[in-house]
Amino acid sequence: MQLLNSATSQDYLAIAEALAAEFAKTAVERDKAGGTPKQERDRIRESGLLHLMIPTEYGGVGGDWITAFRISREFAKVDAAIAHVYSYHHLGVVIPHIFGTAEQRDYYYAQTLQHNWFWCNALNPLDRRTILTPEGDQFRLNGIKGFCSGSKDSDILPITATHQETGELLVLAIPTQRDGVSIQDDWDNMGQRQTDSGSIVFENVLVQANEIFGKRTGHNQPFSTFRALLTQLNLANIYLGIAQGAFAAAKDYTRTTTRPWLTSGVESATQDPYILQQYGDLYVNLQAAELLADKAGDLLQAAWHQQWSLSAEQRGECAIAIATAKVAATRIGLEVTNRMFEVMGARSTSSSYGFDRYWRNLRTFTLHDPVDYKVQDIGNWALNDEFPKPNFYS
Repeated sequence: MQLLNSATSQDYLAIAEALAAEFAKTAVERDKAGGTPKQERDRIRESGLLHLMIPTEYGGVGGDWITAFRISREFAKVDAAIAHVYSYHHLGVVIPHIFGTAEQRDYYYAQTLQHNWFWCNALNPLDRRTILTPEGDQFRLNGIKGFCSGSKDSDILPITATHQETGELLVLAIPTQRDGVSIQDDWDNMGQRQTDSGSIVFENVLVQANEIFGKRTGHNQPFSTFRALLTQLNLANIYLGIAQGAFAAAKDYTRTTTRPWLTSGVESATQDPYILQQYGDLYVNLQAAELLADKAGDLLQAAWHQQWSLSAEQRGECAIAIATAKVAATRIGLEVTNRMFEVMGARSTSSSYGFDRYWRNLRTFTLHDPVDYKVQDIGNWALNDEFPKPNFYS
C-alpha cells in the first residue's frame, strides 16, 4: 500500500479511504473493547502515511496540512479514536521544527523517517506535575502527565515539563521505551476509548540536553506559536469527520431499516416530511461547517509556508478562521450525533449498531477545550478587531 514520494495528495487520500473502509468493519467491536488499536496502528505504519508531513529533503512525502486534515476527517467518519492518534502523530513530528533548533529539526525528521516512528501527544501544558532537574550536562524527569493520547504503542513522547530551578515550561521529546517511563492503563472514559489518553509516570528518566527544545532565533515571532493553530484545526476536522460519519450512518439506516410512523400517511420513511425536514437542516449546517474548515485549512497552509516570516496579522486571521470552523463543527457535530436517532427511530438505539459512539466520542473530545472561549475570542474580534492572544491553545 505504501507509495513513492512522487504520489499526489489524491493518492494518499485514496490510501486513507481504503484504510477507513477497513477500520469501519471492526469499529463498533473495538469501541466496546477499548484498549490499544494495535493492528490498525500497524496498518497505518505500513501505509506510508506517517511520512506525509516530513519534507522531501529528508526523504519524506512533503505533503500539506490540507491533505493531512482531510485524512484525519476520513478516519473520523468511521473511527474517531484512530483519527485522534493518527492526527496527533503529525502534530508531534513538527514539534522540533517549531520549537527546536535547525539541527534538532533535521535530526527528528530524519530519524522519524528512518525508523518509521509513530509520535504521540503527551504535551498537555496545563498539567505541570512533570519536573525537569539538571544533573551535570543532563537532566532527570520525574512526575506524572495526564491525557497522553496515543502513548501506548508509540515510539516518541513529546512532553512539556517544568525546569526545577527556573520554573520555565520546556518542550522535549524522548523515546517511549526509555527506562523509567511507565504508561498507565488508566484511560476509561465514555468516548475516544481507543486513544490510550491516560497518564504516564516518569521516574528519574534520563533526558539529554539535545532532547530539550530550547529557545531559538525568532522564538518571540508568530510562528513559534504555530502548533496551537495546528491543534485547533485538527480538532475541528475530527469533529467534522465524526459528524459526517454519523450523518452517513443515519442516512444508510433510514433508507434501509427505518419504518414510517403509523400516522405518517406514507409508505416509506424516506418520504416522511418530518424526516426530510431534519435531514435538510442537518445537511445545510454540515455543508457550512465543511466550507469553514476548508477555508481555515487554506489559510493555515499559506501561513505554514511563511514559516518565520509569518506576520502577527496573518497568524491572527488564521486563528479566527480556525476558531470559527471549530465552533461550527462542534455545534453541528453535537446536533447530528443527537438528532440522528430521531430520523432513525427507536430500534436504532440497539447496542449492536454502536451508533451512540458518535455522540460519546464527540462529547468526550469537545470537552478537552471549551468552545465557549473560542466564541468569546471570535466576539472580541468581530466587535473590537482584536485577535486572540497566542498561546498553547489558541
